[in-house]
Amino acid sequence: MSNVRSMYAREEAPKRVLLLMSPSTYRAGAFLSAAQQLQLEVVVGIDLPESLADYWHVPLGIDFSDTPTSVRTITDYAREHPITAILSVDDSASELAAQACAALGLPHNSPGAAEAARDKLLMRRLMSEGGAPCPAFRDFSLQEAPEEIAQRVSYPCVLKPRRLSGSRGVIRANNPAEFLQAFYRLKRIVLSEGYAEEETTFLVEDFIPGVEVALEGILTHGALKVLTLFDKPDPLDGPFFEETIYTTPSRLSLEVQQAIADCVSTAASSLGLRHGPVHAELRVNESGPWMLEIAGRSIGGLCSTILEFGSGMCLEELILRHAIGEEIQTLERDTHATGVMMIPIPSAGILKGVTGVEEAAAVPLITGVEITAKVHHPLVPLPEGASYLGFIFARGETPVQVEEALRQAHRCLHFEIRREIPVLSMR
Repeated sequence: MSNVRSMYAREEAPKRVLLLMSPSTYRAGAFLSAAQQLQLEVVVGIDLPESLADYWHVPLGIDFSDTPTSVRTITDYAREHPITAILSVDDSASELAAQACAALGLPHNSPGAAEAARDKLLMRRLMSEGGAPCPAFRDFSLQEAPEEIAQRVSYPCVLKPRRLSGSRGVIRANNPAEFLQAFYRLKRIVLSEGYAEEETTFLVEDFIPGVEVALEGILTHGALKVLTLFDKPDPLDGPFFEETIYTTPSRLSLEVQQAIADCVSTAASSLGLRHGPVHAELRVNESGPWMLEIAGRSIGGLCSTILEFGSGMCLEELILRHAIGEEIQTLERDTHATGVMMIPIPSAGILKGVTGVEEAAAVPLITGVEITAKVHHPLVPLPEGASYLGFIFARGETPVQVEEALRQAHRCLHFEIRREIPVLSMR
């Protein structure tokens, strides 16, 4: 009888999900709220050295840069606290999540696929071999003479670090002089992240003209289900590639949308991605869709706020349900047009104040304005920066109406940014 009670207790115990996240992620609140809605037990693994984790009383502090030790930490924890699923909330721990899932026998992408979705050189090689259309590319060492490289590439081209995300360090060059400027800027960014110059390479790709789109999807046993396709109505022609407005549903024809989905499926298969959310970036021109990047995670920032599925299910709830093995009855998105603007940083400096938020929020179709940048804190624009001033959200009948509402709300906002004055040494 005691064995029966024990089995029943195990069956009734809440499912436990480990969420891996960096301390600065935008995504924590949405995932934690969705987990609470689903009555899941959540363990948060935060990227903190052990000493800081102890100091801040973080239940599971993990050093994302030390994968073998972190995997041991997770597996040791799981022996006492069984885990149903492990999710990386953003890019920072996607490879660690795959390694830990492999060690525990949990469904996830393979470690090799997770690495390919993070390393742009490996991604390009596998896409090219797998038949996914992508830009012509070459890789070069940071130690090579940039003057020589500048004479060996075609223009316009795009320089890319291999492992930074959010368009950091991605710079267009139209001629050799611009290439030299872009090279030294990219090199400073990469070295500031702790990469060793003698061990680090970067990509130079052909610039692909056309409109840019983003596809949000989920993979089950390698089959892709498109959750939504975002248009990016602002041109992204460089020299930097700061994203601003996303709107959905897409205004592209159904035929083009299907070609985009097929292209993403080919890319995911080429990398070996088979399980969980994917976020893909593509260019579309008269030759069809071209793969830029695909990540084994969902959309970043607060952009997921505008997505709703079935009878009010948010994207994070859908991802969690999928992760714990539930069958999702419907993946159909709400039929309203929605959009988000990631408010760009116009210049470097110290944010001293923000005005016009109430006026922006009062614009018809605007559903929210959230300023995430902190007053009296420094602002760093792309290509060095990795954040936005905030987000504007809108909902309406058509993508055109939503886009105009976002632009109108943005015009209401005014940011006082004081340029930093360097302190001169007296010596």
